[in-house]
Amino acid sequence: MGGKNYLGFVIFLSVLGFIGSCQAQLQMGFYSKSCPKAEQIVLDYVKKHIPNAPSLAAPLIRMNFHDCFVRGCDASVLLNSTSGNAERDAIPNQTLRGFGFIDAIKSLLEEECPGVVSCADIISLASRDSIVITGGPFWPVPTGRRDGSISNASEALSNIPSPRSNFTTLQTLFANQGLDLKDLVLLSGAHTIGIAHCPAFSNRLYNFTGVGDEDPALDSEYAANLKANKCRTPTDNTTKVEMDPGSRKTFDLSYYTLLLKRRGLFQSDAALTTNSATLNLINQLLQGSLENFFAEFAKSMEKMGRINVKTGTVGEIRKHCAVVNS
Repeated sequence: MGGKNYLGFVIFLSVLGFIGSCQAQLQMGFYSKSCPKAEQIVLDYVKKHIPNAPSLAAPLIRMNFHDCFVRGCDASVLLNSTSGNAERDAIPNQTLRGFGFIDAIKSLLEEECPGVVSCADIISLASRDSIVITGGPFWPVPTGRRDGSISNASEALSNIPSPRSNFTTLQTLFANQGLDLKDLVLLSGAHTIGIAHCPAFSNRLYNFTGVGDEDPALDSEYAANLKANKCRTPTDNTTKVEMDPGSRKTFDLSYYTLLLKRRGLFQSDAALTTNSATLNLINQLLQGSLENFFAEFAKSMEKMGRINVKTGTVGEIRKHCAVVNS
């Protein structure tokens, strides 16, 4: 091939590749022609059910987060495993809820447009809509994600931040996903509507360094209250504790106020106050308006929703969210 022809061929291929990458990006209203009612069907289902079960909003956004942090936002968290080693079997995901909620929406969408709308997009849309319906922020959800076919418990364990993560671990795990310290602070803000089970933090109450001690970074009065009224023994596995006491049903800034009072429930919450950059971000949020928090949270959620997405011809559109297509 002559030099000029070769160069032209390379440019042609580059242009093709560019067009391919443009086509394969997420876009607003991706289903507007292939399944025009898709987003409305998701929203209608959320509007019908979340007001009766508002506590499901937090598990759905948590599911979204846990999905995106392992192999990208590809609904790999929904896959079942016969051998018990899928993502949903991993310790961070054993308390996930909302699988039936996503399956019910998927059934409605399969009736409307079989094989068109991905489970990954359903997670993204349903988690956003459920937060909005319960009074939280709106964020744009571009669609066009496709579903993955691989799901490993070990990857969930190594990629999803633990409630016991220190600052360095949090920074690394977020950076691995292309998220920065601002995203870390903002996405942690979803804990404003969260609940936790005692094992996620009881070491801070009963055995922080292995000698039966409390975590000195936890407000002692708050620790005493938790021991007396919530996690009364080190082995309590069932009691649920509000992460933002007194304000759990409201998506607001009070989670950050509690952090500054040393009343963040998890070590990973308290860790946000151990670094000057994240502490500064917390103070900036508290000095700003609720509208500003909503706007900033929305940006980080949209950014998270783009992590390692499968688009174009990569991945598949699962017929049932819990199993790969045969």
